[in-house]
Amino acid sequence: MLRASTDGGRAWSEPRRLPDGILGPIKNKPVELATGDLLCPSSSESDSTDDWRVHFERTWDLGRSWIKVVPVPVKEGNELNAIQPSILFHDRNTLQAVGRTREHRMFQTWSLNGGRTWSPLVPMDLPNPNAGTDAVTLRDGRHLLVYNAVTSGRTPLSIAWSRDGIILQPALVLENEPGEYSYPARLRFEQ
Repeated sequence: MLRASTDGGRAWSEPRRLPDGILGPIKNKPVELATGDLLCPSSSESDSTDDWRVHFERTWDLGRSWIKVVPVPVKEGNELNAIQPSILFHDRNTLQAVGRTREHRMFQTWSLNGGRTWSPLVPMDLPNPNAGTDAVTLRDGRHLLVYNAVTSGRTPLSIAWSRDGIILQPALVLENEPGEYSYPARLRFEQ
């Protein structure tokens, strides 16, 4: 469903069902592109085939029309089971999406044309215990990632930062007490 506000969130439109095949953002937030288009990081999970797939959904008219974009597939047998991407901005047209996999590593995919096409998903050199992540690009161009920095369990919950989206530096441990810290959602970061 989609609702819109024209007054900064004080009042909202009636809910409108998304078109068949369009799921909207899955876990992580949509982003507004330089063109004004809204890009939703999305994914699907099939219980019957045990298949996870990342895709992106784009609207240019506030949700009346949509296009679904799937990253280029990798060679047969080398595909990652990945879901729940977050989108990072590198410049007007260069985007990076990162997220969770079943393969104990985070994934990344890149778009060099403002999200119209995406490269194959490849593993990053960051652990992931098959747990949700979230990421954001700050105004100064740095990228922050909230994730579980282990391959099993969901403790600790950490933040890493990067200038290029590839080399990430540990920044802060948010939670390190015994427990399960999962499905982080970033709030607004002020600089």
